[in-house]
Amino acid sequence: PPSGVSLWAELPGAQVVLGDRLVLNCAVAAGTGPLSFSWHRGGSGAPLATGARLELRHAGHNDSGHYQCRVSDGDSAAESDPLNVTVLGERDPRAGAEP
Repeated sequence: PPSGVSLWAELPGAQVVLGDRLVLNCAVAAGTGPLSFSWHRGGSGAPLATGARLELRHAGHNDSGHYQCRVSDGDSAAESDPLNVTVLGERDPRAGAEP
């Protein structure tokens, strides 16, 4: 059975600015046979997506929450610990501009 499921964000602290892109990755330490990955938010039963990678192309306020990755080998499944994703407010149009 799959075990050691880990989940991480490509941005520090799993924080993303509203409208920016966020990528989450999932990996499994042990498991044999074909493995399937599914993504869940807030304990929802229906998967958001499948595959070892979840990409939110334009993060919105409703994308904040706890994400989990579930890995299954067809017979049994294991889940990652929840990762809290925070979508921050509007990007400051002055950011990066010279004073």
